[in-house]
Amino acid sequence: MRKLSLKELNRVNAKEFKLQEKNPIIIILDNIRSALNVGSAFRTADAFALEQVCLCGITAKPPHREILKTAIGASQSMDWVYFEKVEDAVLFYKEKGYTILGAEQTNQSILLQEFSPQREGKYAIVMGNEVKGISDEVLPLLDHCLEIPQFGTKHSLNISVATGIILWDVFQKMKY
Repeated sequence: MRKLSLKELNRVNAKEFKLQEKNPIIIILDNIRSALNVGSAFRTADAFALEQVCLCGITAKPPHREILKTAIGASQSMDWVYFEKVEDAVLFYKEKGYTILGAEQTNQSILLQEFSPQREGKYAIVMGNEVKGISDEVLPLLDHCLEIPQFGTKHSLNISVATGIILWDVFQKMKY
């Protein structure tokens, strides 16, 4: 066994990435406190070739030093947009035909393994603040709330971990 070289990985460059077809998924970052988490979200969005990253409220915007540190170039390859209010972002994507998903534990959440996205669907996934979760004003605007099952003593995962888990699950269900 050996590690593959960058050439063997056959990755596109940033210019080619901008031109390639994207997966119809957007992540909406709702008042994320840590710019390191924002950079991680950019990197994960790039890995899954998502359409866009939407930054809202206090969420840091590129070229913030800590975003650059964890994004490792993905903040240049990924398209992104900023909204002051997360509810305006959610309504914007709803009007464009996206199903709005939230990553949150609610009385109506669907366990992630039970969620079945439409193969031809368009999704905007709201990831909430590290402490407060998704803004209360946004909850009534969600079409579905997804919950990652957990079995330990903690009640939540870091946003960068949760983003990766949810994107992988939705992506693989839509593609395979």
